[in-house]
Amino acid sequence: MVLTEEMKDAIEKDNVVFFATATPDGVPNVVPIGFARPIDNNTILIVDNYLNKTRKNLEKNPKASLVVRDASKAPYQFKGTVEIVESGKYFDDAVDWATSVMSQLAPKAAVLLKVEEIYSVQPGPDAGKKVD
Repeated sequence: MVLTEEMKDAIEKDNVVFFATATPDGVPNVVPIGFARPIDNNTILIVDNYLNKTRKNLEKNPKASLVVRDASKAPYQFKGTVEIVESGKYFDDAVDWATSVMSQLAPKAAVLLKVEEIYSVQPGPDAGKKVD
């Protein structure tokens, strides 16, 4: 799936996104994330500053979902598979970004969510429908 400019803008400008994962046996977990931004038309970078249960879940089950806090700006749910990156360009970018905002942060990884499906969370008859 391709993120539109509207979607990318909403993710980038929202202060908080909600990131959902699950254990391999299906126990859900959702956390607020303060550092998430699109890096291309298919990938959202999430900075792992304090991910604990979320990180453990992703290491065993790389499927995840993300929604922005203000769904009126981007009424979409983004689902996909993650890659955890602990060195290289994406990790360096995550560290630079996080520490430029809060110097005391020490990111542990860059989490790359490859968006595979997008669903509407807009109230009404299209709620829950897959976006083409």
